Amino acid sequence: MTNLPKTYDPQATEERLYRWWENKGFFTPTIDWDEEPFVISMPPPNVTGGLHMGHAMFVTLEDIMTRYHRMKGEPTLWLPGTDHAGIATQLLVERMIWEQEGKRRQEVGREEFVARVWEWKERYGGYITRQLRRLGASCDWTRERFTLDPLLSRAVVEVFVRLYEKGLIYRGTYLINWSPNLQTAVSDLEVEYSTEPGTLYFFKYRLADNPNEYIPVATTRPETILGDTAVAVHPADERYQRFIGRTALVPILDRSVPVIPDEYVEREFGTGALKITPGHDPNDYEIGQRHNLPIINIMNKDATLNENGGPYAGRDRFEARKRLWADMEAAGLTLKTQPHELNVPRSQRGGEIIEPLVSTQWFVKIGPLAEPAIAAVREGCIEIIPERFEKVYFNWMENIRDWCISRQLWWGHRIPVWYTPEGDSIVARSEEEAHQKARERYGNDLHLEQDSDVLDTWFSSGLWPFSTLGWPDETEDLRYFYPTTVMETGYDILFFWVARMIMMGLEMTGEVPFYTVYLHGLVRDAEGRKMSKTLGNVIDPLEVIEEYGTDALRFTLVTGTTPGQDINLAVERIEANRNFANKIWNAARFVLANVKEAADISSGASLDETTFEGLPLVERWIVSRHNQLVADVTDFMERHMFGEAGRALYSFLWSEFADWYIETGKTRLYAGTEEEANTARLVLLHVLERTLRLLHPFMPFVTEEIWQHLPHTEKAPEALIVAPWPVPGPVDEKAIETFEQVQDLIRAVRNARNSYDVEPGRRIAATIVAPRAAGTVAAERPVITALARIADEGLTITDQLEQPPAQAVHLVVGDGLEAYLPLAGLVDLEKERERLAGQVAETRDEIARVEARLSNPGFVNKAPAQIVQGARDQVAAAQQRLTKLEERLAMLVD
Repeated sequence: MTNLPKTYDPQATEERLYRWWENKGFFTPTIDWDEEPFVISMPPPNVTGGLHMGHAMFVTLEDIMTRYHRMKGEPTLWLPGTDHAGIATQLLVERMIWEQEGKRRQEVGREEFVARVWEWKERYGGYITRQLRRLGASCDWTRERFTLDPLLSRAVVEVFVRLYEKGLIYRGTYLINWSPNLQTAVSDLEVEYSTEPGTLYFFKYRLADNPNEYIPVATTRPETILGDTAVAVHPADERYQRFIGRTALVPILDRSVPVIPDEYVEREFGTGALKITPGHDPNDYEIGQRHNLPIINIMNKDATLNENGGPYAGRDRFEARKRLWADMEAAGLTLKTQPHELNVPRSQRGGEIIEPLVSTQWFVKIGPLAEPAIAAVREGCIEIIPERFEKVYFNWMENIRDWCISRQLWWGHRIPVWYTPEGDSIVARSEEEAHQKARERYGNDLHLEQDSDVLDTWFSSGLWPFSTLGWPDETEDLRYFYPTTVMETGYDILFFWVARMIMMGLEMTGEVPFYTVYLHGLVRDAEGRKMSKTLGNVIDPLEVIEEYGTDALRFTLVTGTTPGQDINLAVERIEANRNFANKIWNAARFVLANVKEAADISSGASLDETTFEGLPLVERWIVSRHNQLVADVTDFMERHMFGEAGRALYSFLWSEFADWYIETGKTRLYAGTEEEANTARLVLLHVLERTLRLLHPFMPFVTEEIWQHLPHTEKAPEALIVAPWPVPGPVDEKAIETFEQVQDLIRAVRNARNSYDVEPGRRIAATIVAPRAAGTVAAERPVITALARIADEGLTITDQLEQPPAQAVHLVVGDGLEAYLPLAGLVDLEKERERLAGQVAETRDEIARVEARLSNPGFVNKAPAQIVQGARDQVAAAQQRLTKLEERLAMLVD
């Protein structure tokens, strides 16, 4: 045992402790077939990424779970890894090559470019995992995975082939999100919608059989008029019923399109008539499918117009918009324009406006996969926390569309499809297998070209819970650690990732990939705004850690939120929790400074019942409250209520242990008998050590550092991180109730002292009346005198009082417990009388003035009602204040 330094220094402690934990192998579980493991698969951060508050949130929550279950003695695996992040990584390396060499990737060539990306990954790819370590992530780095590892790549190919052979993967033409700058299809998750000012354009759709007759139509994207294949109206809209079945002319092009009825049309929006462009709008595409409309694509992949754009071919989409509208104005085809707020889809990576585009891509037929995934949640095989997200999950899964999985990139899992010279496709696990299949199918060797596209990153990450454990091989890890226990992630990727893991896990393994889905919210700034560089409100986790320590950040994140709710993060709260860490440190310093010799506190067992029953009241109170805390925190942890657990620990350590028990303990240590002092030492160590165990998952560094300085027996574990989780011990409800009365008494005396501005160091006299507990209260005389600053010679404790003392403050605490504080000991009576008399006179004058206004009919009848009511409220408040002043004055003249 050594003394703790005067102050806690996170910077000198955290990295040292983390290296020790990792080097000792505490993060790596041992497979024990007699024990059920606890398993979390880390949501793999992008290999290109830097640490942000989203990472801090998931690391905090997952590390809390991991450390808790590890301390419970369960084989605990938190499996880490990173994602190759196809678009983000490719963009980064492309930019680097351009800045260094002035070359585009096409000039470098695919093979060389991919080699450059791998080189970059080897050099910088560990940056994010080093940062995760700074957050205290106690994951098993010996099992770290990367989505492009050979093991995981093999799993990706195997899944593709199996799904294809079952008819669940196909190549087709469909409307997708197209990124003109990135030149690839992108997933819904990679599209961010922003509210921006725009324009609603109103124009004439002339009828072919009568050019003087027209349907008024409104659009926000005039350039797409060139791809229209119909005009739709609501079948019940009387304004347009006469047009249904007739033919209209596309402005400028004069191409004929039908006027069709469809209930999708909103009669209240715009003009109530809708232009239909199936090739450039997802809703129009659905309408086009229902009415068998042709699809006209007017857009090249670089967002210029193609030959279907007529005279605007070759122009950028926004330039074509201006030219077309100007030409329509000249032709008398426009009606008006008006400002209109738009929900604009922008690329998450490039920032450009995404273009809905019909394209030939590879798709997963998702319906057959969604059905068992819906059933798994509905039947309770998978629990979603918070439960309200189950409805969101069902709604999305029951209306799910086929999944576009191909991306026009070079970095990623290349699609395992080879094409013959005639364009036939061969799906195979390798090029050798593709040639073998070609020979079997065609009878001779053919020249084969592999598909140039790669798979959507979400395809490989959808396999994460089982591919990381060795699937498709029957590895020991897969047999023991799968299914995993909890999938913890943000609610914003419930569909894009969690749902896909459920579908893939069920399809490939026949089992759910995890039993619980825990969804956390987004971390916002103190005002509830999304953090962004544009707003300048980003809080950098590493800067916070450098200033306040990792524990303070973690504790702030976990105690500031509940499952599925966003958290507003204020730096002031982080600072307050840094102070909490210091409070624990100082409490531990006091305990260690007063411990003369080691006590057997290291077994994790509670004080035995014999010892417990013999404890004095205060010790029975703190041990009982501690045992209640153990039960409460354990219950919260089991129910994934981590914020409640953290708040309970904060309240106990700050208030009950540090502010109450340590202060009462001083009376035993400094003024009690040797036996009382030894008992206090035992209890101080017992409660501190076990509470450190409870707090360790939340604040791992400060708790481990303190724990290492505590006295331990030879049987003690080597580190707090692997110490057993406490189990609840006995609880004396009567002791809790009794000492809480003593606390209430002390608080009441303190409040009275504050009310009369008694100097903090001045001791006063008091008479305490305790009809049902005089003996118990008397036994706590040293505590009462010390904490309430009462002079020992001036304290009287009795079970009855014949005559209450005159000129004394009367305090009623509860259950018959009362106290009288002689005013002469609190204040200068003469000065207090003068002061109170003056306040009484002022208050009476105030009441008289306001009542005079209220008795004036002119004021009551003419003044605004709120002014009159305000005057009445003022009189009522003054009357209450006067009553209290008169009572206090009467007390002084009795």
